[in-house]
Amino acid sequence: MRDFKKYDIWQSSHSFTLEVYKMTSQFPKEETYNLISQIRRASSSIPTNISEGGGRNSDKEFNQFLNIALGSANETEYLLILSRDLHYINTEIALDFLDKINSIKSKIYNLKQKLISPTA
Repeated sequence: MRDFKKYDIWQSSHSFTLEVYKMTSQFPKEETYNLISQIRRASSSIPTNISEGGGRNSDKEFNQFLNIALGSANETEYLLILSRDLHYINTEIALDFLDKINSIKSKIYNLKQKLISPTA
C-alpha cells in the first residue's frame, strides 16, 4: 500500500481542486447544479482516484485508477474551456488553470509510464 499523500501528483491535483472550488464560487448562481457541480466533481475525481489507486495491491491496479484520473483531468480541461467561452472566467485565468491541468496530466502520464515500464 502506498501513501498517496507523498505523491507530488496527488499534492498538485489536490491544490488544483481547492483552486477550482474557489474560482467556481464566482460563477453565476444558476450554474450551481450544472457547470459548478460538474467541474468540481471532475477536478476532485483526479486526487480521489490517485488516492484510491494508491491503496490497491499492484501497479496494474494503480495504473487503472491513474487512467480514470487522466480521464477526469481531460474532462476538467474541457470544462475550463467551456467556462472561458461562456465568459465565466477571463482568458488570463483560464490559461493559468489550463496550464495547471496540463501539468497534472503530464505528471499522471509520467507516473503511468513508470508503473508499466519493465524496470519499475
